[in-house]
Amino acid sequence: MGKAQKYVLLGDATYPLQDWILKPYQEDENLTQRQLQFNYRLKRAHSVIENAFLRLKARWQILLKCDDCSLELLPTLVLACCILHNICEAHDNPFNEEWLEGTEPTELPKPCQPAPAAMEDGRAEQVRELMCQYFESCGEG
Repeated sequence: MGKAQKYVLLGDATYPLQDWILKPYQEDENLTQRQLQFNYRLKRAHSVIENAFLRLKARWQILLKCDDCSLELLPTLVLACCILHNICEAHDNPFNEEWLEGTEPTELPKPCQPAPAAMEDGRAEQVRELMCQYFESCGEG
């Protein structure tokens, strides 16, 4: 769209809109078709991330018991599992779908209410609008 953008994290409606956190438009009857399409695509991207973490936990089930290790060790443990996963992929060690049977997708506790408007960054709406325009220009999918 002619404007350079930095990376953003995907969040849901409970996160504050920031120029580095992309969240959906608030669901109501006033959303335009373009905004609905943006929300749909954001939700699809978010589900890909959730699926990737589910598969990572299924392959490396130590991640299911992270309460056994210290918080300082946790980032290193997750990184090690990601590296080992990439090594397995590089050596054609396929993912076994049966591993998913022992891994129930768990909902982590999230805030029930959206973040207060005071926490939102006014410039972030421009980022979201630019992404909305980009998604619209990409067509269906």
